[in-house]
Amino acid sequence: MSDPRAIGLFDSGVGGLTVLHALRRRLPRESTIYLGDNARAPYGSRPDAEIVQLSGECLDHLLQQDVKVVVVACSTSSSVALAQLRHRSTVPILGVVRPGATAAAFASRTGRIGVIATETTIRSGAFPRAIIEERPDATIRALATPALVPMVEAGQLDGTHVRSVVRDSLAPMLDAHLAPIDTLLLGCTHYPLLGPVIGDIVGPDISVIDSAAAIVSALEDMLEAGDLTAPPDHQASHILRTTGDVAAFRQATTRLFGAPALDVARVGLGSYELAGVPVSAGVGS
Repeated sequence: MSDPRAIGLFDSGVGGLTVLHALRRRLPRESTIYLGDNARAPYGSRPDAEIVQLSGECLDHLLQQDVKVVVVACSTSSSVALAQLRHRSTVPILGVVRPGATAAAFASRTGRIGVIATETTIRSGAFPRAIIEERPDATIRALATPALVPMVEAGQLDGTHVRSVVRDSLAPMLDAHLAPIDTLLLGCTHYPLLGPVIGDIVGPDISVIDSAAAIVSALEDMLEAGDLTAPPDHQASHILRTTGDVAAFRQATTRLFGAPALDVARVGLGSYELAGVPVSAGVGS
């Protein structure tokens, strides 16, 4: 059995492109539809009920495209809304918390693990719970780093200002008065785009876990278990959608994939306004 339909992915913005990038490298036959809710990013400081609503609208849009699986490539949505999304979905759903937590639990030598993520993700406690389930002896230090997502959304990935903000954000995690961590889990899919800067700042003694590869490994297992893999001769297609500015989104994909994204369109979800102009629920210009 096989299934040529696309895999759907959504994130609050460009962060989930790190998952898409890993997916396209590991599963080249699989078609994808990616939705970035850039117009309403970031999700990380919003109330839980609002995150559930926005995530549900992203899910509904992907289901309307007849996808076979949905990857919630947003840690905030996965932490807060995953149960509700699974309840309303007609296809399997994979979140990003469990695969990342498992990767961190197995990577750590000492069990001292740091997690950085958005405010809402840290408040939910989702990553520590998942890590402890995999490694009960772990000691976890969780830190909200809200300044990082806006920089990534703005395309600021390096430079003096970026390094200063990242260093200040990580300072409580790296406090010399605390027992040192040996593993740092990037608990937001935006953060791997700052991976080189983060790695430089934490130093070589701390393993930095980019959970994108772990997510795609879990996705591959899900596809195989459900007889949902694409046929051997399938020619993959890749569609990119954003609720925000198409030019800015195209630039983000070009930075990550190294080539211009040809198929990018703007869509509206639910009822909201962008730059003061109402956007309909269909594809925009």
